Amino acid sequence: MKHAGRASKAANRMLGMAAGAVVVLALALWLLGVPPVGTLGVLLGPLLLFAGFNAYFFRDPDAQVPKGAGLVVSPAHGTVDVVDEVDEPLVMKGRCRRVSIFLSVVDVHVQQAPVAGKVTRVTHTPGLFLNALDTESADKNENVLLGFDATEPGRGPVAVRLLAGLIARRILPWVAVGDKVAKGERISLIQFGSRVDLYLPMEAQVQATLGQKVVGGETVLAIWNP
Repeated sequence: MKHAGRASKAANRMLGMAAGAVVVLALALWLLGVPPVGTLGVLLGPLLLFAGFNAYFFRDPDAQVPKGAGLVVSPAHGTVDVVDEVDEPLVMKGRCRRVSIFLSVVDVHVQQAPVAGKVTRVTHTPGLFLNALDTESADKNENVLLGFDATEPGRGPVAVRLLAGLIARRILPWVAVGDKVAKGERISLIQFGSRVDLYLPMEAQVQATLGQKVVGGETVLAIWNP
């Protein structure tokens, strides 16, 4: 599937940076007269723990996209904690329905396209790094807004906002304006705890409920008929 393996590459980069830091620290301590054998023993333990967490955090299962008419799937893995209506001027051009999903550090952090269609916007907005558990972070935190011109299930605009958090400091979109995406296709990665907002037209019938655990590319969040 498209973009499969990119999360693993990000994990390998993180592990490589950590291993390099351990080597540099070990050399610095050796130059200060600290025995290298004892130093490596102390430093390898945390490195192995980080390697295990790294592999778990960057896991990237294939989405089993549901079949059926009018289905909008979750763009993220996590917990639904906001279902409301808001104004989104850049993609939705006005009032729309919003489903907000909180991603803890133990959730999968690869995101999927909620609909099939064409990417119309990839906009990065600098901001704060408030705790993503706080729903107000959606208005203040650094984020990337992805716009889609949906071709299935309905026809019209859909948007996904990828939000940084207290720990999440890097958002990696894997799509560009003009790209065509399939429903459930991998579209981005947020490193560590964060939040993802889904914006839908007012005619979409939201099925998501507060507190619901959702799976990216699989859980149906709304029904939207053409």
